[in-house]
Amino acid sequence: MRLVWVTDLHLNHAAAAERDLWLRQVEAQQCEGLLISGDIAESSDVVACLRQIAEPLQLPVYFVLGNHDFYGSSIGATVQTVIRACRELPQLHYLTDLAAIPLRSSSPNPKTGPNPGTYLVGEDGWGDASEGDYEGSYVRLNDFVHISDFQAAEPSTWKGMLAKLGADSAERLAAKLAALPEDARQVLIVTHVPPFRDACWYEGHTTDDNWAPFFVCGQLGRAIRAISQARRQCQYTVLCGHTHHSGIARVEPNLTVHTAAATYGQPQIAAIVDVTPERVALLHPTESI
Repeated sequence: MRLVWVTDLHLNHAAAAERDLWLRQVEAQQCEGLLISGDIAESSDVVACLRQIAEPLQLPVYFVLGNHDFYGSSIGATVQTVIRACRELPQLHYLTDLAAIPLRSSSPNPKTGPNPGTYLVGEDGWGDASEGDYEGSYVRLNDFVHISDFQAAEPSTWKGMLAKLGADSAERLAAKLAALPEDARQVLIVTHVPPFRDACWYEGHTTDDNWAPFFVCGQLGRAIRAISQARRQCQYTVLCGHTHHSGIARVEPNLTVHTAAATYGQPQIAAIVDVTPERVALLHPTESI
């Protein structure tokens, strides 16, 4: 099974010609689905952008939301709007709202059938202030200005709000991972925010204490690490974005995190995810044809 992975599209910043070119590039890969690891657009147009992706491609679109997808509204209102859209358009699959999905090839091996023991799960994730030095950091994200939950709250409560968002993400994902059947041998995890400092890349380096509170979902990372240590026979592959810079982190022998690069106004393909019963591999688009 082959899936196109993209992240941080920010389609509200892309000209129509750039969007059309990107859609043609995705279509040319002749894959069986699309994975989006967040920051599709903003709250006012995220559903419209998802429709503009799903309808011409006629592929399953598996996605999570990023922090920018909530800009201009509240987190709860945006999530509910997106969930309603998924009910109306069956090609859309909001992974945060779903249990683990078995990955099945359209051309299964006649001996083994669908790829045995391979599952897809996802969770939005947040920079949850559990890593780095929140109090001493000079960084303050636009999230606090453009997401109404933070606008309506006192700045002194922001750290607690971030911690709660991270805890909720970790709890949901931990439950999904714990519920996987015994035959699980490979798990593909899609999230927006890097769940480990070692996976939070910028210009070839990982994050410092100033940026980590807002660019690492530490509680999510601890949940993933715990289950990977408990089930060492299973391989875990995490796909994330948020930093707009790329890197690979081998966190555990059976846990690898891929962080993809992105450029505002220029949506691009991060990789082709090639899933077989033996392994999950990431290929550059030019390697996939």
